[in-house]
Amino acid sequence: MSTRIGVAVMAVVFALYIWLLGGRGVALIGAGIDTGETVAVVMGAAILVFPLIGIWALGRELWFGWRADRLAKRLEDEGGMPSDEVGLRASGRVVREDADAAFGAYRDAVEDRPGDWRAWMRLSVAYGAAGDAKRARAAVRQAIRLERTAA
Repeated sequence: MSTRIGVAVMAVVFALYIWLLGGRGVALIGAGIDTGETVAVVMGAAILVFPLIGIWALGRELWFGWRADRLAKRLEDEGGMPSDEVGLRASGRVVREDADAAFGAYRDAVEDRPGDWRAWMRLSVAYGAAGDAKRARAAVRQAIRLERTAA
């Protein structure tokens, strides 16, 4: 639940930033039109590109998070989430050696069943536990693609 609150707060702050930046771009365009300054109009238009990119990126990340969460809940409801016992450090992070030891089975499952979204989702959890966020996201993306084509 705290992750969702954090995401909501960051999304609101980012939306406020986009709104303020967009307002500055519009003001700059208006001032440029009033004074006949072409440079101000061009700069204002260029500034408006950033909120558009920001809106696209925010929407894409929220959509990815929603789909990943939906698949994780579905896998958990089916009893398919990894249940390996791994040690935790005082900070609450997983002991990497324990995660690495459990990782092989999930990698092998994906190699055996590359079209199974559940295997990819479990591999993502293993990557996340091992501290490899980039590969964890890639595995979740693959799980989402496979689940979508299977449905």
